[in-house]
Amino acid sequence: MSKTLRIGLLGLGVVGGGVVQVLAKEKEKLQKQTGVAISIDKVLVRPGEDKSALAKKYGFVLTTDFEDIVTDTNLDIIIELIGKVHPAKEFIEKALQNGKHVVTANKDLIAQHGVALNQLAKENRVSLFYEASVAGGIPILRTLTNNYLADEITDVMGIVNGTTNYMLTKMFENQLSYQIALEQAQALGFAESDPTNDVDGIDAAYKMVILAQFAYGMDVSMSDLEIEGIRSLTKTDVQAAQALGYEIKLIGRAKKYGQGIAVSVGPTLVDKYHPIASIKNEFNGIFIESSGIHQSMFYGPGAGALPTATSVLSDVVAIAKNKYLGIEPPLFNHFKVDTTLASDLEQIDSYYIALKVNDLAKVQAIFTEQAINIKKEHQQSDGWFVICEPIAKATLKELTPKLSTYAKIERVMKVIGE
Repeated sequence: MSKTLRIGLLGLGVVGGGVVQVLAKEKEKLQKQTGVAISIDKVLVRPGEDKSALAKKYGFVLTTDFEDIVTDTNLDIIIELIGKVHPAKEFIEKALQNGKHVVTANKDLIAQHGVALNQLAKENRVSLFYEASVAGGIPILRTLTNNYLADEITDVMGIVNGTTNYMLTKMFENQLSYQIALEQAQALGFAESDPTNDVDGIDAAYKMVILAQFAYGMDVSMSDLEIEGIRSLTKTDVQAAQALGYEIKLIGRAKKYGQGIAVSVGPTLVDKYHPIASIKNEFNGIFIESSGIHQSMFYGPGAGALPTATSVLSDVVAIAKNKYLGIEPPLFNHFKVDTTLASDLEQIDSYYIALKVNDLAKVQAIFTEQAINIKKEHQQSDGWFVICEPIAKATLKELTPKLSTYAKIERVMKVIGE
């Protein structure tokens, strides 16, 4: 049995360069731990891209043709780090069909096509691993697969997008507007020139699709999610939240209600004493509630060359260990049950409601008639900001048209920490 694992790397950008760097630094340690020598032999780069200095320094061959890699019988693993869905999807499909293990950090691709790609990996008796696709350097997927095997998860929620968390931190701590916070994030490289995927919650939603698969064994699609970003948040929202003792975070959540789940992304009021509230700037954090362990939180960098590269290499190490032990290549996630989405009647949560009020007495009377108890409230000028005790999502939907005669609903957000 060969004790060498040879890698073909697709993409030599920030993360790809990090993988090369980390592997070179830890190569001897990894061989001692796995019994397998791991090397990057061939790297795919874009035409016209000069990476010859890196190739010479680290001893790998450069190519601009994917076929040079996928048809190379000496290569065992393909690491895909080119990003986006196409042509990454086609590259990964062909690699799996050619009997090569695949490691990727491509959350967009896995969220949308992961089910089919995992099936293809199974059919070709190879592994498809993607630990780095969620929360960068936080080892959350393998933790869910291994450490929660004997536990029942009831809630997975957290900050899984560093760009928006940086922006919200600055909006709260420095009283910046959304636009100024975005410009700062872009200047520091935390936000792209087109920040749509981040600020509209799409990036976080992709990650929550994957987390729902690992936590509950259910395959939800993006159309099953309720997704809202942070574009419309104002200083008034920030001030009202602070007055009530909360922060606002963009929270991704996959929560179990009875036998079904609801997966969402949206700005959320988080009690300032809740562990999630302590996560600042570009960092990520995932908070898990379960019947056995009860509560735990995983915190760390959500992106960056070295954290993400380290996560990618954790998948490579898992493949190396399986190769050394002669283990049949496993699926990354074995947990699979029928997908059941919770109804609006089953989804019971506490809500924050911001109202611009014409007749406060009549608005208060509507809450009383609907048997909705107000736990906290704050008033300023013509604004009334309330946190209600847990109600069904269906009740909230019924409340909205009843209030419209006497008030304008400015904002509705879920509340964590009640």
